[in-house]
Amino acid sequence: MSEIPAKATEFEDPSDGARAKAADAAGGSRQAPPAGALWQSSPPGSIYDYIKVASFSIGPDGLVDQWSLRAEQLFGIPAERAVGMDPIAAFIDPDLRERGHRKMAEILDGREWTGVVPFRTPDPDGGRGMAGLAEVYVMPTRTEESEKAAVCIVVDVRVLRSIETDLAASQAIFGQSPFGFLLIDTELRVRRANERFASVFGGTPDDHRGRGVHDYLPRAEADRVSATLRRVLETGDSITDMHVTGFVPGTDDRRHWSVNLYRVHSGTGRPIGIAWLGTDITSRRDAAREAAAARRNLALLNEAGARIGNSLDLETTARELLDVVVPGFCDLATVDLYQGLLVGDETPPGLPDGSAELRRVAFASAVSDAPFAGTGRPVKVGAVHHYPFNSPYADALRAARPRTVPAEEGGLVQSTLAVPMVAHDTVVGLAQFSRTKGSEPFGDRDRELAVELAARAAVCIDNARLYRREHERALILQRSLLPPGDPVASGLDIACRYLPGNASTGRPSEVGGDWFDVIELPGHRTALVVGDVMGRGLRAAVAMGELRTAVRTLAQLDLEPAEVLSQLDEIARGLGTSGGIQQATRAARRPREADLSEVYLATCVYAVYDSVTRRCTFANAGHLPPVLVEPGEAALMLDVPPGMPLGVGGEPFEEVEVELPEGALLALYTDGLVESRDHPLDEGLQAFVGALTDPAQPLEDVCDHVLNTLDTHHGEDDIALLMARVQGLPAESVGDWTLPREPRSVGRAREYARGQLLSWDLEPLVDTAELLVSELVTNALRYGEGEIRLRLLLDRTLVCEVWDSGLVQPRRRRARDTDEGGRGLQLVGLLSAAWGSRRTHRGKTVWFELPLPDGENGLVDPAEALLSLF
Repeated sequence: MSEIPAKATEFEDPSDGARAKAADAAGGSRQAPPAGALWQSSPPGSIYDYIKVASFSIGPDGLVDQWSLRAEQLFGIPAERAVGMDPIAAFIDPDLRERGHRKMAEILDGREWTGVVPFRTPDPDGGRGMAGLAEVYVMPTRTEESEKAAVCIVVDVRVLRSIETDLAASQAIFGQSPFGFLLIDTELRVRRANERFASVFGGTPDDHRGRGVHDYLPRAEADRVSATLRRVLETGDSITDMHVTGFVPGTDDRRHWSVNLYRVHSGTGRPIGIAWLGTDITSRRDAAREAAAARRNLALLNEAGARIGNSLDLETTARELLDVVVPGFCDLATVDLYQGLLVGDETPPGLPDGSAELRRVAFASAVSDAPFAGTGRPVKVGAVHHYPFNSPYADALRAARPRTVPAEEGGLVQSTLAVPMVAHDTVVGLAQFSRTKGSEPFGDRDRELAVELAARAAVCIDNARLYRREHERALILQRSLLPPGDPVASGLDIACRYLPGNASTGRPSEVGGDWFDVIELPGHRTALVVGDVMGRGLRAAVAMGELRTAVRTLAQLDLEPAEVLSQLDEIARGLGTSGGIQQATRAARRPREADLSEVYLATCVYAVYDSVTRRCTFANAGHLPPVLVEPGEAALMLDVPPGMPLGVGGEPFEEVEVELPEGALLALYTDGLVESRDHPLDEGLQAFVGALTDPAQPLEDVCDHVLNTLDTHHGEDDIALLMARVQGLPAESVGDWTLPREPRSVGRAREYARGQLLSWDLEPLVDTAELLVSELVTNALRYGEGEIRLRLLLDRTLVCEVWDSGLVQPRRRRARDTDEGGRGLQLVGLLSAAWGSRRTHRGKTVWFELPLPDGENGLVDPAEALLSLF
């Protein structure tokens, strides 16, 4: 055994020694290994590092003559003790020793043997020692003297079973994993792939050996993944949930994987590769994208609900839509509305072929200096155009369905949606949404969102159209009910202003119910009226018209101001309940409920000015107080009890009589002049009073000065301003006589009238006036009571009044041919321009009016008038 070193400590590489012994046993001599590998040691991480093989040799005498370091570690016996020891006696239980010696003899006789042998390590203290189980491979050999010997290779069975268990576990994890599993070597080549990976990329697991990531992924993605693999291999830092995108072989199906990477080490800790664990997350990614898109769409819809429709202007609403979609939904967008819609047509002219004229009302772009080229030609905002019949835009308008527009070659836009704007089954315009190249094309969900956004904007635009139509109608109605031009009144210089809400700012606003009126009354008296119906829109304007008509009717009855307001109160209470079927239906549903929302409430101030006495009687129904400026005095608000608004009912109205000096200025107004959101009412009233500093200026200038001064104090409400300067009837234009209650008073009345008319140079009126005066005085004597008063008033017309204390009003009747009387009032009606009667505090007044001769209009001849009655 000269080929075996004398000391066991010389066996540093037991595997080499084992192979040498095996070669000796096989042929007695060994072939020289190739040059260059002769002294090459096994690399770290060799299988022997895991198995930990122990070896020793047995001499011809059956005793141990060599003992390796691994044998020391396995059996716990140092070489000094082991050399010269009987291995059978030392390690085998006594009841198995006889059999062991037989086996050893057979081995020394030249027979190989492999088996599992129980053993027990010696106990230094003399005990039984530790039991074990070893797998032994014994190879016969010879010494240099040709004596029989043996080499034993021993492995602890526990180590083998542990390796077997680890391999089985590794195989189970690797082969049965539902995820794609790769082992990648240090050259970034696949060394092993599992079935799951092969089922995705095709072939068998062995077919993937030696491949790299560039064989599976697009170049750019493969370069990124390769760099990550090198970093993991170099640093040992694990990578979790790395997203990788690629394609399944043979398809255009883009897939997404989540990959975990970690470095793999040998038993000695040497890096030997990378483990790749991947799972397909395409469905999860698609679901996440769908959820993100849904959240984005909901956010856009929420934003659209908050931002679209804040204005009742068509163009503004279109711009609000684009503010929402750019850049959150698309890069470019436009809105086209039918031209007929914008000019106020009742129904948008949606022609069947979709070629009606449209006007571009809005454009937005997230790309700087990028004109919209979706139509093949740029269209400026404000331009009127139409789409060709065969274009997808005209098709979208015809079918009222969205269309996808093909991208133009070489253009900026890669995806465009043409979406008709439909409200209440009516197409009002077309919205275009475009995404530029590099953006994700529109999908089905985007298409649905675009339709929803366009529909919301269309409803708001249609509402704006309906509002504009109602606003214009209400404005026409309101202006038609206001006095045309500057009203004319006896003894008053009048100027007035009416401004619709926001007329100064240019912003649209609903028409309100403000109104004013100047009504001429008998006896050169004038009624001044200013009112405000609460609410806005067409209904408020209609209610204003009804109340104004009612005021004029009541004024002609010559009622006192308080009585006029009381009658108006009853009328206002009836407007909300008798205004149509809708109100009747609501009342039927709630027969016992008092619904104030169905009642029109209004404020009103009603004043009657007498130009002869220069006295003005006021009554107020919840309105702001009149302002009076006397010559040389500061302006002041008249203390007129406000009363309750019209429509409330149940409260009487008070009257206040004020004597107005010559040249005094009276101002009536609505709250729109003095009240706004930014300025309280008291502040506006003080500003209004302060603006009336120079009432001697022309009334037109005074009105303009007031509006300019209070420009910041009034806001969205309508403004009505009525100003009157007192110019009383001169004393020389009044003739006033008291007549006793006797027949001779008829003749005296005729004399007084003749003399007064001649002094006024009205000789053409003498005969007619004498006749009519005698008729009225005669009636007063016959049917009236108390003394009689005759008054002649000269202003723009001639007015004759006959007063008495009787309460019975004269009534015109038709006389029969055989009647001797009953034709007096018929004669008055025939010869005068107007006649009537009114109640007074002490009885009644009957009056008639004659126009002044102007040289063109002839007067009716009294004689002819008398003959026409028979």
